[in-house]
Amino acid sequence: MSQSKPLFDATKLTSFERVMITFAVMTATVMQVLDTTIASVALPYMAGDLGASPDQISWVLTSYLVASAIVMPLTGYFTDKFGQREYLMFSIGLFVVASALCGLSANLPQIVSFRLLQGVAGAALVPLSQAIMVQVFPPDQRGKAMAIWGIGVMVGPILGPTIGGWITEAINWRWTFYVNLPVGLLSFFIVGRFVPRLPRKHGRTMDWWGFTLLGLAIGGLQYVLDRGNQDNWFSSSTIVTAAVVSVIAFIFFVWLSFVPDRKPVFSLEIFKDRNFTLANGVMLLMGLGMFGAIFVQPLMLEQEMNYPVLTTGMVLAPRGIASMIAMMIVGRIIGKVDIRAIILMGIVLSLVGSWGMTQYNLEINTWQIVWPLLFQGAGIGMIFVPLSTAAFSTLSPQFAAEAAGIYSLVRTVGSSIGISLVATLVSRHAQVAWNQLGGGVTIENPLTWQYLAPLHLQPDSPQGAAILGNVLREQANMLSYHDAFVMILASFLLMIPVAFALKTKNGKKSKTEIVPE
Repeated sequence: MSQSKPLFDATKLTSFERVMITFAVMTATVMQVLDTTIASVALPYMAGDLGASPDQISWVLTSYLVASAIVMPLTGYFTDKFGQREYLMFSIGLFVVASALCGLSANLPQIVSFRLLQGVAGAALVPLSQAIMVQVFPPDQRGKAMAIWGIGVMVGPILGPTIGGWITEAINWRWTFYVNLPVGLLSFFIVGRFVPRLPRKHGRTMDWWGFTLLGLAIGGLQYVLDRGNQDNWFSSSTIVTAAVVSVIAFIFFVWLSFVPDRKPVFSLEIFKDRNFTLANGVMLLMGLGMFGAIFVQPLMLEQEMNYPVLTTGMVLAPRGIASMIAMMIVGRIIGKVDIRAIILMGIVLSLVGSWGMTQYNLEINTWQIVWPLLFQGAGIGMIFVPLSTAAFSTLSPQFAAEAAGIYSLVRTVGSSIGISLVATLVSRHAQVAWNQLGGGVTIENPLTWQYLAPLHLQPDSPQGAAILGNVLREQANMLSYHDAFVMILASFLLMIPVAFALKTKNGKKSKTEIVPE
């Protein structure tokens, strides 16, 4: 692939300018990624206020993810068309407006519509922040830049439920959206003041056919992943239709991308770069493992162990803290140690943490819950930063903006796949475990009588049957959670051969500058 010179010299920026740019773009990034999870714990409160059923209110999350996923790959096009700084400021401004409208929503259609708008606005914030962070730091500080960026991208979703739970209980669910206003406005003005203006690429045209097909493919996939478990997957005609549309649209999108003399939405030539393709594979698996755990652990703590929402958030917070510390450490050593060694160490730590989660049971204490989170969080932090560096280290600069959008999209899709797989596995395996365990809980079994004897109850009494049913439900659910953690463990195991296949320069500078034209 051809190489290009950076559009401006990062070494000419003063330390103050670099700090202000970092603060502005990372504030926007954290604001966007927090909104993927911060509203999740507030859904029951929203449903009550807006007169929606639990099934309907889930569209508050689905609409945001679908809109963001569809628009995210277009980051490169809009950056070339309108300019990097201009597009970033537009996205931040629209995100703030959409957040205010979400907080003001009076019914379900309004909040779903405004969440769609919020997803469209926020789609570019993560990939643009990555591109800008790489631009404003000189080559020998790229590891530090990716560490700072990684902290915002990975810690935000982990801490989202904690922050959302506190805001919802202490103030009101509407403030999970209102908090974006001061944060977004501050970021908007700092970006306008300090982020360098880069020349636009004239002559770039929109591939409307490609965009439509890509939107149908991603939108259909997100719909299937987000609604599949609730609608019983392919027994639903709607899910089948969405899946078929997604597959057909993707096939035609790929076909159109290879038609001569066309300028596609993004060039599939990006995937000729081995590092970028492999890094996307690892990111997909990590999204599955990380977000699968983020989904299932609050369920286990709140439903089976009766933890309050705020307490659940506090118990889960150490994972985010461990990730942040690990990223800071990696930022200091990434230029001196083989990237693959750091990634593999992160995978090992994640495996230890995931194994610890498979040991969860109804009798565990808080420390037994927390220590696996610390290992998994530290491991994820050690994987994310060098993986992001490796993904772009051999990629031609002309593809950087498009590649950042695709890389963020893969992370989003991986998280959706992880949540869907875990949700399906938990619900179905709980039913299987109920049937298996229930076969032994009979009135003829002397152990059943023995279990209830200290309570002076009998299996054929209403109270005895209720207690047995409750115990059976708890044990069946815990077995399903165990199976989910085993699947998460397997996702980290699958990363190992992919990580070995990455190209590295053992701490030397990459042969290309990761700077978009």
